[in-house]
Amino acid sequence: MAKHRRSRAPKMTYAHAALGAAVLAGSLVPTQAAQADTAPAPQNKPRVAAMADAPAPQDKSQVAAMAARTDGKQAAVKQQQRVPAMPTASAVLAEAKKQIGVKENSSGGGTKFQQWYVNSQRAKETVARDGGSPRAYANAAWCAMFVSWVGEMTGARPQVGWDAYTVAHAKWFKNNERWGTTPKPGAVVFFSWSGSKSISSINHVGFVEKDNGNGTITTIEGNTGNGAVEQRVRPKSQVVGYGYPQYSGV
Repeated sequence: MAKHRRSRAPKMTYAHAALGAAVLAGSLVPTQAAQADTAPAPQNKPRVAAMADAPAPQDKSQVAAMAARTDGKQAAVKQQQRVPAMPTASAVLAEAKKQIGVKENSSGGGTKFQQWYVNSQRAKETVARDGGSPRAYANAAWCAMFVSWVGEMTGARPQVGWDAYTVAHAKWFKNNERWGTTPKPGAVVFFSWSGSKSISSINHVGFVEKDNGNGTITTIEGNTGNGAVEQRVRPKSQVVGYGYPQYSGV
């Protein structure tokens, strides 16, 4: 009968132990290398520094106030751009003086002042008021049309007014509380050759250039003398009154 032998575990030698340690060490090296090649985890310090450099948020009320100020400045600039500069008396007189020497033709017409008025909206309005036709102004007395044209050319029409009828023009100033008896440069002067002080008696109009201080005024008028624009000296006794345009600086 065969005898069974108890098997024994092989003896561990120093060589075997060294080999096992080498294998174990080799298996760990790739893992450590991979971990070394991996990018380091982001740190919080740069983010904290960036947050420290960022400006503190403004209060909502401050932001609204700043926006309101900006909007107000922009609105003021736009308003200045829309509103034209107020004309001056000197600008109106300078334009009137440049017309000295302009004459009518043998029919009493042909001036640029009459032609402008014939084609203006105001001609239709005054025809509706007084009758006739716009073409009739082409050869009509043109002293008031001259004054109106100068106002138009200088941007002073709202201040000077526009009409072809001297009486209606004077009433316009009076109704707008721009009427008086003191001569001033740039004022619109209305004459009555009879010496009457009634507006209904007015039969001529021009611009005051200056008060001569001797009972006379120097004027610039259209449709005067030989049917031309001229500088004249007139006695105040022939003046019914003055219309005062609202010039800049007055």
